[in-house]
Amino acid sequence: MKSVQEQMAIIRRGAVEILVESELEQKLKKSVETGVPLKIKAGFDPTAPDLHLGHTVLIQKLKQFQDLGHDVHFLIGDFTGMIGDPTGKNETRKALTREEVLKNAETYKEQVFKILDPARTKVVFNSSWMGQMSAADLIGLAGRYTVARMLERDDFHKRFTGQQPIAIHEFLYPLVQGYDSVALQADVELGGTDQKFNLLVGRELQKQEGQAPQCVLTMPLLEGLDGVNKMSKSLGNYIGITEAPKEIFGKVMSISDELMLRYYELLSDVDLAHLQAVRDGVHGKDGGKHPMESKKALAREVVARFYDQDAALRAEEDFVHQFKQKEVPDDIPEVVIDSKEPVWICRLLTDAGLTASNGEARRLIKQGAVKLDGEKVEDADREIPANGELILQAGKRRFARIKFF
Repeated sequence: MKSVQEQMAIIRRGAVEILVESELEQKLKKSVETGVPLKIKAGFDPTAPDLHLGHTVLIQKLKQFQDLGHDVHFLIGDFTGMIGDPTGKNETRKALTREEVLKNAETYKEQVFKILDPARTKVVFNSSWMGQMSAADLIGLAGRYTVARMLERDDFHKRFTGQQPIAIHEFLYPLVQGYDSVALQADVELGGTDQKFNLLVGRELQKQEGQAPQCVLTMPLLEGLDGVNKMSKSLGNYIGITEAPKEIFGKVMSISDELMLRYYELLSDVDLAHLQAVRDGVHGKDGGKHPMESKKALAREVVARFYDQDAALRAEEDFVHQFKQKEVPDDIPEVVIDSKEPVWICRLLTDAGLTASNGEARRLIKQGAVKLDGEKVEDADREIPANGELILQAGKRRFARIKFF
């Protein structure tokens, strides 16, 4: 086991806040002296079937704790998922059914083990203890926190002052999340910066139970491809971990050099010395790594993590072939359109599967990201004659060969 100082250097990497850092150092010191690993907890509500890189920031930090020899508890919030996490919401969140939660939970387990070692990861479901609680037990848990304390939470406060409804069951969410830490006797809990209130509730409930309070480590919310907004499927600025290798590779290559540093810090396995060399390269310092080569290395690492090394190398070859040589890929999908009348360009993009909606198509055209036979499309209301064959491109990586009949 590494020394306390060595462990803290790794744990601090990318973290926004550690509460309380001196307590964590004491926990680590005791762990080193006794050889007993710490219990590290992070909870995930299975609210959607697929994860993107933003979700993996916490999982990567769990892996670092795991590599340091500590016990990782990957908590699937099948009980809390049915309440609905109110964090960051300006309205009551729709709760999921039991069937939806369990289906998504199985997908999560498959995806997270591309990062974590399944043999050294304890997957737990909070229904294991919450499902055993009686109504009286739940009322007792609710009695441990006041409404005034709950309204200190930023999103609840904004909704209350803005006269937006808050359902009573939403107040239960941070209490149940906090009680998870009691049930697991967690030493450390990880969460995004938006989860800080809930994580601190866990500390408070542990104190009430006579347990040593957990340390809280918050991680930043990863910016998406635009480098501004939080990575989100709804904003279209995400990298899905189940996307095709060449799609993942191309998306990583599209980010800015500064955003690349952020991704390296939060998502990569490279050591701190290598990370500094990448930083030096971006900032033009002697001895640094060339930003383009660093970005390729990051893209290979991400693809290999979710596929394998061969897939990463093939994705790199495709990228060089397609973008460096400015060639249209050979294996683009062919889409047959049954029409004799001109087709609206936005409808054509959507029917070809290059955009999820006509609205997205219109936005891409406005951004100058749509090409027809290599020529940029300027008019989102353009009608395309239904004859012959053409190459349609959306963004840098999505192509379709359109044939009319």
